[in-house]
Amino acid sequence: MIISSTSGGWAAEKYTGPRPPKPDLPYLVHADNLAPTEASVAREEERKDFSAYVVTGAASSARTPLAEPIFLIQAQKLVPEKLSLYKCEVRNGNREVLIPTNPKKAKDASRPFHVVVSRLEPGLYRVEVDEPLENGEYTLSPDGSNDSFSFSVY
Repeated sequence: MIISSTSGGWAAEKYTGPRPPKPDLPYLVHADNLAPTEASVAREEERKDFSAYVVTGAASSARTPLAEPIFLIQAQKLVPEKLSLYKCEVRNGNREVLIPTNPKKAKDASRPFHVVVSRLEPGLYRVEVDEPLENGEYTLSPDGSNDSFSFSVY
């Protein structure tokens, strides 16, 4: 929620909605409720022509019915502008994202989805998925890190 107030003729906006209870963890926004994403560290496996980033388990405990989810993050160490969103493939009971090491295999790789990051106030960010997601498993991951913040769209 954003409330507008006027002071001296200028409109000022102040965020008044729910706040994440823990820093550096993306929370799914469901109306005025926040649901934490599943935080883990993806295991990196080298495969022919790909690096696979594997998260244990076939499905995330964090779930949303929204095709274009919104997240709130209270950032301390995490840089929201460096988050990438990937769809996970479920294989052998785990979720994985494939990144090509061979440029000829790029068409077979996971591609990041477009997200929009907005600063609501110092340290508080809103991250919006800017394209509809199909039902399935997804992960937000900071560029250059194996940290994973997983969720399911149903």
